[in-house]
Amino acid sequence: MGIDFHFSTLFQQIVNGLSLGSVYALIAVGYSLVYSILSFSNFAHGGFLVVGGYICYGLVSGFAVPLIGGHSFSVPALGIGVAGVGALIGAGLVAVLTERLAYRPIRERTSMTLYLLIASMGVSIVIENLFVIVVGGQFRALPQNIFPAASFSLGGATLSLLDIFSLIAAAVFLGGLQLFLVKTRWGLAIRAAAYDLRTAGLMGVNVSLLIGIVFFVAGVLAAIGGIFLSFRYSLYPQLGGFTTKAFVAAVIGGLGSLPGAVVGSLILGLAEMLVTGFISSQMRDFVVFSLLVLMLLVRPAGFFGKQISDKI
Repeated sequence: MGIDFHFSTLFQQIVNGLSLGSVYALIAVGYSLVYSILSFSNFAHGGFLVVGGYICYGLVSGFAVPLIGGHSFSVPALGIGVAGVGALIGAGLVAVLTERLAYRPIRERTSMTLYLLIASMGVSIVIENLFVIVVGGQFRALPQNIFPAASFSLGGATLSLLDIFSLIAAAVFLGGLQLFLVKTRWGLAIRAAAYDLRTAGLMGVNVSLLIGIVFFVAGVLAAIGGIFLSFRYSLYPQLGGFTTKAFVAAVIGGLGSLPGAVVGSLILGLAEMLVTGFISSQMRDFVVFSLLVLMLLVRPAGFFGKQISDKI
């Protein structure tokens, strides 16, 4: 196993790594948002990704809704723009519903975040198996005609429009999130709650509504990641497993830190693609989780995180 170095390959793998890292960033930021408010890692986040992917697939492909008496109602295929918006809203609402039904009753009974963590694992398995039962476990591909598969050459490398578009889309959505957090009243409330949720509530912030907004935003970001991953690979009920690497990226950057989630995701995406391009694709997971172990040994709070003993 040798290293075959070419500058054109290096450039291409860097672009591929940034593209993959940008998708990880969308997912990791959702993890960090929830963690910064409730101090637990929401492992049901992968389920929101799958929800977004399947809603987008159903809307761009069209589907039939069974009715009473053996009849059905056909939903026509929609454009990717409308389908994408529907997927984002649908995943956001599922995230809010999950918080209301699964997490809020636990929060009202105990302050132990460990129970929230365990509940999130259960919710993740429930969502995955619901899709296996309802739509089946087979792999599905989003229609190729809704996004051009064209590519172009630059610096000796072949770059796909999907990679470039995912980079741009991630920058737009993450930039929009930053503006929301800095420029709006609820963004200020979220930043205050990230320091101390209870104090924010005592100062007049509607904590229940704030948590709902955080989960909705996290669900939207997960859905964007799910759509791009469905284009890049394929759609199946276990697609949410990709959030494991996004979680690793959030840990590397520092759980609870949004800039850390972005930086950690880009580092992880670049590491994966460079290892794949110059060493072996079989080594990529080894490198990813070795980075996680190394970071936990050297800097447990990540690059941008803070040492808070009671966070999971």
